[in-house]
Amino acid sequence: MKIARHKIVSILRDRDQQLRADWVERELPEWVDPGEHHGVLATLRLEPADLADAPAQ
Repeated sequence: MKIARHKIVSILRDRDQQLRADWVERELPEWVDPGEHHGVLATLRLEPADLADAPAQ
C-alpha cells in the first residue's frame, strides 16, 4: 500500500497546517510507504488505512 503525497498535503492544508504541508512536499517522496514513514504519519496524526490509494509496488 502506498499513499500519494498530494493527498497528505491536501489534508494538512485543509487542517490549516501550512508549514507541515510545505515540509511534506519538500521531504517526502511522491508515493509514501506507510511502513517506512509510519513515524511521520503518526506525528501528523494521519491513519494510513484511510489514505491508501495504490497497491504496494
